[in-house]
Amino acid sequence: MTDTTTGALKRTPLHDVHVALGAKIVPFAGYEMPVQYPTGITVEHKAVRDACGMFDVSHMGEVIVRGPDAIRFVNSVTSNDVAALAVGQVQYSTLLRADGTIVDDLLVYRFADHLMLVINASNRDKDLAHLEAHLGGFDCTMTDVSDVTALLAIQGPQAPGIVASLSNVPLDGIKYYWFTEGEIAGVPCIISRTGYTGELGFELYFDHTRAVEVWNAVMAAGTVTPAGLGCRDSLRLEAGMCLYGNELGDDTTPLEAGLNWLVKLGKTEPFLGKDVLVRQHQDGTDRKLVGFTFDERAIPRHGYSVVYGGVAVGDVCSGTMSPTLGIPIGTCYLPSAAAVEGTTFAVEIRGKHIPARVVKLPFYKRPGKA
Repeated sequence: MTDTTTGALKRTPLHDVHVALGAKIVPFAGYEMPVQYPTGITVEHKAVRDACGMFDVSHMGEVIVRGPDAIRFVNSVTSNDVAALAVGQVQYSTLLRADGTIVDDLLVYRFADHLMLVINASNRDKDLAHLEAHLGGFDCTMTDVSDVTALLAIQGPQAPGIVASLSNVPLDGIKYYWFTEGEIAGVPCIISRTGYTGELGFELYFDHTRAVEVWNAVMAAGTVTPAGLGCRDSLRLEAGMCLYGNELGDDTTPLEAGLNWLVKLGKTEPFLGKDVLVRQHQDGTDRKLVGFTFDERAIPRHGYSVVYGGVAVGDVCSGTMSPTLGIPIGTCYLPSAAAVEGTTFAVEIRGKHIPARVVKLPFYKRPGKA
């Protein structure tokens, strides 16, 4: 993944494939990325919900942490309990500051002799600097392998069968948020039962020089729809998944964002922000993240003003017209007392206050999922 020119946006190893497919390319997190293909965002979204879509997410960052203190170190800067991970297991977590706010959300992979952190591309430099600043005193090393790692997400009800048909290792027994190592179409991969869509599927990590080879093999293995950033956003919003820069940010704690399940206050060793999060756990937070909908056919957008009790209390974090549900959906922060299902408030759209109603997250659950 190299710069197109000095100081220019980076390109993933699949850039030429996206261009050849007629993708609309936009700047995103320092990369030129496909936001949609000629079929359009709604078609791509529904393909993932009903069949199978494939995303190039090679812009994401991957960091290897290796050494005797690798687990202790990562545990000291994240909210979840890395020590509780079994080999072959994945953990969603938040990278924290001393004041309990979120530097980034991330995945932690536990291998037999190292950890892999998967971080947001837009936060890569910030995350690395934060980790380096807290590495002192721990016997471990960090290696940024982002630029030599390709990442494909194959998602949808038909995705497991398509990926399994190309695998040299059995995949049926891999549970959600677990992974294995094997070959996909002859290419060594980390095969991870994870995703950002609320659907079945796998994410594949492998050598960036083999990206076109793996992409073509997956496309040939079944009916697979190339999918861009546009539907990735609408899919994750329907599934109630947070996006850094929208629901999460430098002024947000995991408890405010409703990510209480990621905060293991009982970890045996201290971690950044623990004191603040203990207080928030005991005393509550001033605000909480909620999902909402409109009865009107208006569309909430990121940044629209949120009004409660006649007072502006924040902005819409994310919003769209749900392709699956056919209704407006969005997220925002409300005062904690108001953050209960059924509470009414308003979103200002072009000078008009549109009535909104708090609803339970997620907006969508895959059929058959508890």
